Amino acid sequence: MNWISNVVRPKIRSILRREVPENLWIKCPDTGQLVFFKDVEANQFVIPGSNYHMRMGATARLKAMFDNETWYDVGIPPVAADPLKFRDERRYVDRIKDARAKTGMNDSIKIGYGKLEGTPVVIGVQDFDFMGGSLGMAAGEAVVKGLELAVEKESPFIMFAASGGARMQEGVLSLMQMPRTTVAVQMLREIKKPYIVVLTNPTTGGVTASYAMLGDIHIAEPGALIGFAGARVIEQTIREKLPEGFQRAEYLRDHGMVDMVVHRHEMRATLARLCRILTRADAAKSAASAGAEPVLPPDAVDVPTQASP
Repeated sequence: MNWISNVVRPKIRSILRREVPENLWIKCPDTGQLVFFKDVEANQFVIPGSNYHMRMGATARLKAMFDNETWYDVGIPPVAADPLKFRDERRYVDRIKDARAKTGMNDSIKIGYGKLEGTPVVIGVQDFDFMGGSLGMAAGEAVVKGLELAVEKESPFIMFAASGGARMQEGVLSLMQMPRTTVAVQMLREIKKPYIVVLTNPTTGGVTASYAMLGDIHIAEPGALIGFAGARVIEQTIREKLPEGFQRAEYLRDHGMVDMVVHRHEMRATLARLCRILTRADAAKSAASAGAEPVLPPDAVDVPTQASP
């Protein structure tokens, strides 16, 4: 046994080796450019060179929207963890457990209540990293709860949609969330408060067929994929070649499906302006009250969420 080669050298290498985080660099899907993760994070997950909009987590999205990066997390009613006892290659409960560990969320939608440039609003964010942002019973409850809170507080509701569609592991119980959320949207409409939907990449399937396309205003992020069925399925069905850019945000805006395409850096100001216009709020009054804390909803957590820097 060579003591120097087998013992001393590996120990020296282990001392000198630097641990490199896995997400230190991000590759731009559009140009292939490697970008430092911290630079992308500081730029609201927009690639600085190409302006490609990466997916943005729920907490980061709420932090970018609310005044002083502070909001109240709204409690979501509990639902059955695995109502159908579903199993494919793995058990559904194991998939849920892994998704919760990966994202730090209970399910695919997070609801927050706070102020947006002085205007009290309820914001829902769908996180694609949680099982593809799929719509299950818990996500449906979150949307309904957010809309009910907006009705109670008589405030606008803003929904950031990102989903691959209904959650197959919950079967018909997942599909039932489509009419439930539709009814909840109608409740907000009856009190004449705005429901604004921001379509992010991607928004497809049953989510597009329900609450994602029921907004008073539809905003899309640049390049976002928006549709119900996939382009390949549509081509095989109609047996025709689809036009360039089909199902992308800019194409849908040009054909009347989306009201506007807004860069992520301008999203906060655009949403705040729309909320003031649609609620006929006095801009000066809103600015004067920007520093005030919103009233804590009865089923929110006891303390506001202060996003870490």
